[in-house]
Amino acid sequence: MLPWVSLQKSAAEITKGDLQVMTLSETDVIKLLDMQALLDGLAEGFRALARGEVQTPDRPEITIPEKGFLLSMPAWRKGSPVMVKMVSVFEGNLERGLPNHLAMINLFDPQNGAPLCLMDGTYITGIRTAAAAVLSVREIARPDARVATVIGGGVQGREHLRLLPLVRDFDEILIASLHFEDAQRLAERHPKAKAVRDVEAAVRRSDVVCLATHAYQPVIHSDWVRPGTHVTSVGYAPPQGELPVALARDHKLYVESDASFQAPPVGCGELQQLDPATAIRLGDALVGRAPLRTSDEEITVYKAMGIAMEDLVAAELVLRRARCKAAVSTAVF
Repeated sequence: MLPWVSLQKSAAEITKGDLQVMTLSETDVIKLLDMQALLDGLAEGFRALARGEVQTPDRPEITIPEKGFLLSMPAWRKGSPVMVKMVSVFEGNLERGLPNHLAMINLFDPQNGAPLCLMDGTYITGIRTAAAAVLSVREIARPDARVATVIGGGVQGREHLRLLPLVRDFDEILIASLHFEDAQRLAERHPKAKAVRDVEAAVRRSDVVCLATHAYQPVIHSDWVRPGTHVTSVGYAPPQGELPVALARDHKLYVESDASFQAPPVGCGELQQLDPATAIRLGDALVGRAPLRTSDEEITVYKAMGIAMEDLVAAELVLRRARCKAAVSTAVF
């Protein structure tokens, strides 16, 4: 054979062909994602992030003036598929009967870059944000915490109510909302939940306070929070936001990453005037590089923005279970 003759096909002869790509709807994702597995997976994801094992490049943004914006959120770690989530935030969607956050997640084979799965990311975006906050409750709140207050009767309020009972045996979960009727409807979802009108009274007797609103200004006062309370905040509504700056400034603050201190929409409006060096990355605390709770009297605060590592963890859990189910359904007995 002549030395320049090759039996290998040229690039011009190679096509993708009938490459199968799994597609999963929001209904599929909801059925496949296990809540306890998500909490445990996020804990390990934060540890991997602290060890430098997760790639999370900056997320580019497209802004549609007076409408909304769209972010691309990529992430990868060894042993996982490559993930890219596209998420849009359009404030006017609720008036159209659509969620104001909509997302799709793409997963790719890290060996060859081939697409593996296209799944709806809207549910994952909501649940992973709440799960990261509730993970902070699991790891940082006092072990004897018995009363929780959730402020917000929307998607995040719903997901917090679903997840909080998995990490503490609460006697009561108090629900407050801008519209009391929303709090009442949400409270019907759990036997220990109760809708309340007096937010201050609820916060003053709570061991855990979860802010889950779309408020453009603080929804509580820092002096309502009693010693020993753990406060979480997942709301995004710059320039101010739902969390009193004094709570983040004057007490032990935990964040997902230093990106939390960037300008919105990447970072949190409430943290813009704070020094990132004063905060503790949750992953650093979970690997033992920084403290978790050190006394029953200290107030601790967790401010979340949502990062791509969380989407990667959730999407990989969904893909794994989807593949297992597919294998079982196609097995020959």
